[in-house]
Amino acid sequence: MNASAEPRHAIVPESAAGRRLDAVVAELFPEYSRSRLSAWIKSGDVSVDGAPARGRDPVRGGEQVALNVVQETQTHAVAEDIPLDVLYEDEHVFVIDKPAGLVVHPGAGNPAGTLVNALLFRDPALELLPRAGIVHRLDKDTSGVMVVARTLTAHTALVEQLSNRQVHRQYLAVVVGALVSGGTANAAIDRHPRDRLRMAVREDGKDAVTHYRLRERFRAHTALECRLETGRTHQIRVHMNYLKHPIVGDPLYGGSFKLPKGASEELIAALRAFKRQALHAEVLEFMHPASGEPIRCSAPLPADMQQLLALLRADAAAHAEAERARR
Repeated sequence: MNASAEPRHAIVPESAAGRRLDAVVAELFPEYSRSRLSAWIKSGDVSVDGAPARGRDPVRGGEQVALNVVQETQTHAVAEDIPLDVLYEDEHVFVIDKPAGLVVHPGAGNPAGTLVNALLFRDPALELLPRAGIVHRLDKDTSGVMVVARTLTAHTALVEQLSNRQVHRQYLAVVVGALVSGGTANAAIDRHPRDRLRMAVREDGKDAVTHYRLRERFRAHTALECRLETGRTHQIRVHMNYLKHPIVGDPLYGGSFKLPKGASEELIAALRAFKRQALHAEVLEFMHPASGEPIRCSAPLPADMQQLLALLRADAAAHAEAERARR
């Protein structure tokens, strides 16, 4: 495994006297996660006044702490020249617009051709970061905006923001059913008890909260703006199915196929042909991990969802006109 080391130094403040070394080190080097710092202490990459130290050892105050920042190859995926639509980039982060159909991480069924492979081609140094800098994911067939860290410091900061629910993630979903109001789905989620490919609402699951509001209402469908408060696997898809308004085209949670009464052949064909969940991550807001400035990026709606919405609007308008003509 390839590795590189970078020395860092800090002085323990007098006010920290009597406290555990691991707690003090976490405050001296906040750009690194506690778990990573703990691993470095255990591996001997943290010393106090030139001597090895243990995490439980108390400090006196005034000591010099040396941290040997060890960066090892975290992924062995092969770099591939896969085009990416980059919405924002600097030396700390990438923000990309992921297309539907692109898998995020390599796996048994997708060893290549993933977002990770594309990122490594664009920045080979990402091999030193956990998951090549990816701090949150989108499902294969969900399109939209994602942020990727380019440094370990940025990775730690973004993971912390996500954990503290400080990242604004806004989606557009087209669901079955004409909703009359928005609301909040507050229902815990975990792995389905029988189908390992699915997630499900479960009392013993992990906290999951999705806020949704009406964006556009059609005869038998609704465009919803969904905001994630938490980030569970398949969260919006599971919550919409739980509310009996599954996302159009969802292959796992879509339920039975439904058509508006008297729909045009064009709309019927479009709904039947929509084979992915009609879900798009349209807005991502976070604090820049280095400057602290707010960053807001938006990804345009992909062509397939634009076409679907246009046909639903046309259907609603045509039937409203026909209704007016009958009066």
